[in-house]
Amino acid sequence: MTRNLFLLLLCVSPLFISAQKNTIVRLDNSKITEKDLDQKINNLIKAASVHGLAISIFNDNKPVYKKTFGYKDVPRKLPIAGSTNIYGASLSKAVFAVLVMKLVEEKILDLDKPLKDFLPKPIYEYKGTKKWHDNYEDLRTDTLHQRITARMCLAHTTGFPNWRWDLPGEKLQVTRAPGIRYGYSGEGLVFLQVHLEYMLGKTLEELMKEKVFIPAGMHNSSYNFLARFEADYALGHNEKGAPYEKDKDNEARSASTLETTIDDYSLFTKAVLNNTIISQKSRTEMFKPQIRIRSIAQFGPMRHRDSTFNDKIQLAYGLGWVLLQSPYGTGAFKEGHGDGFQHYSILFPDKKIGIVIMSNSDNAESIFKELLEITIGDVFTPWQWENYVPYNAK
Repeated sequence: MTRNLFLLLLCVSPLFISAQKNTIVRLDNSKITEKDLDQKINNLIKAASVHGLAISIFNDNKPVYKKTFGYKDVPRKLPIAGSTNIYGASLSKAVFAVLVMKLVEEKILDLDKPLKDFLPKPIYEYKGTKKWHDNYEDLRTDTLHQRITARMCLAHTTGFPNWRWDLPGEKLQVTRAPGIRYGYSGEGLVFLQVHLEYMLGKTLEELMKEKVFIPAGMHNSSYNFLARFEADYALGHNEKGAPYEKDKDNEARSASTLETTIDDYSLFTKAVLNNTIISQKSRTEMFKPQIRIRSIAQFGPMRHRDSTFNDKIQLAYGLGWVLLQSPYGTGAFKEGHGDGFQHYSILFPDKKIGIVIMSNSDNAESIFKELLEITIGDVFTPWQWENYVPYNAK
C-alpha cells in the first residue's frame, strides 16, 4: 500500500508542480490560473480595443506571469514582444527615484539640503547646452527655488508647474512656497537631474547605467532613443488604432524619456522588490509618505479642488512613487501617460506581490481598473483620481 501510494505521488507530483507554477496568487490569497488569466485579458483587450499590451505579475518578489498581447505596429500587424522597446513616459520618474536613493546611500546627496548648496554658483548662471530643459535663466529673479531640496523634487512639492509651458510666456517660476502642497511636476525632477549632472560631472544616462541599468541587468533601457532600438520598437496608437509618429530625438530627461521593454522593466521591478540596487532601509524611505494628497484628480481642473474621497487609502506621495494604504500594507505605484502609451505599475512589498502594465494604445487605461482586480486583486488603486474611466462606463 505504501509503495503504491509512493508510485502514485511520483506520477501526480509533476502535474501538481506544473499547476502551481501556472497559478497566480492575488493579494487576498485567491488564485487564478494562467490559462484563465490569458482568456480574461484577451477578452478585455478585445472589448476595449486595446492595440498592444505587455504585462508582468510578481508573486514572492519574482515574475510568475509575463506576456505580451497585440501589436507594436497595428497597420503592419507586427506583434509586440518582451524585447520590444516601449516608450516609458513617467515610469521614468520611478527609475530616477531609485538612482537618487542610491546616491543618498552613498552619501553623495542629502535629501534635505537645498540643491543650491551643492553647486559653486547659482543654477541660472550655468550656460545651458540642451534644447530647453537646462535653461534656468528665468529663475534669476526667483528666490523661492533656493529652498528646493531633492526630497521636495521627488515628492512633487517644489512649487514648480508640471512643465514650464504651463505658465504664461512659458517662463519657469516657483508658483508657491516649496514643501507645502503636492503638485505633480516633471520640471521638479529635471531640476534635480540637472543639479546632479553639474555636481557629478556625468550625464543622466551615465549615472543610470552605472547605478541602475547595469546592476539590474537592464541592457535594453535608456533615457535616449538609441540607434539599436530601431530593430524592434513599438509605435503608439490612438483610439482608432492609427499610429503616432515615433519621437526619437528626445534629450534625456529624468521625468519622461525612458525607453525600455517589459523584460527590462520587470528586472527593475524585481530589483526594487528584492532590494538589490538600494537597501531595504532606502526603499522604506522611498515608500514613506511625504505629503498627503487630497485633490479630487491628479490632473485637470479638479487637481485644484480637495475632497476626502481618498482618505480611506491615505493617498500620499513618497519619493518618486505614489502611495496608498491597504489591508495588505503599503501599495507603491507609478503611472505613465503619453500619446499612444499608457502604463501602470503597483507593488505591495509586504505581500511580495506586484504588477507592471505597459501599453502602446490610447485605450489601455480603460481596462486598468478591471485588469488590476483580476490579476492581483488590487481594488485599492484610486482609478477615479487617475481618470481611468472603464471602457464599459464611457
